[in-house]
Amino acid sequence: MTDFDAAFPALAAIAHRVAFRILGDRSDAEEVTQEALARAYARWSSVGGHAEPWVATVAANLAIGRWRKRRPTVPLSAAHGGPTGGADPAMLERLGLVTALRRLPKRQREVVVLRYLADLSEAQVADQLETSIGSVKQHAHRGLARLRIEMQTQEVDGVRAPG
Repeated sequence: MTDFDAAFPALAAIAHRVAFRILGDRSDAEEVTQEALARAYARWSSVGGHAEPWVATVAANLAIGRWRKRRPTVPLSAAHGGPTGGADPAMLERLGLVTALRRLPKRQREVVVLRYLADLSEAQVADQLETSIGSVKQHAHRGLARLRIEMQTQEVDGVRAPG
């Protein structure tokens, strides 16, 4: 597992960055990071060759799952006295982003997560997903366009997400 030990710092940074951007909470992001890295370690023989995108995708999926479990059960408008009331705008945006990410097709979601949440370059994403840079650009463009539409039009617990 020497390769895992060498890759650990970079993988931890990617997993934490992705989880924190989705969850907005350092403690939750650290727990997601630990789980993603534990899963990578357990499957290292099969994921070692493409560890960065695998860990980023696992971290994103775990963060989305954690977000689903903790989201408020009381409508935000009722809890905060109005359409957006005292609700934290960043929380509303994150809520909308997670919902919109879940609705993207798999390849678009992978590209958006790796490119914009994990901060990989187009060339790195193409290499990690074993596709061309043109394909990465196409999926990123379509994924971002769809995210913009979703974020502008979706209703979250009766509150229009900021767009």
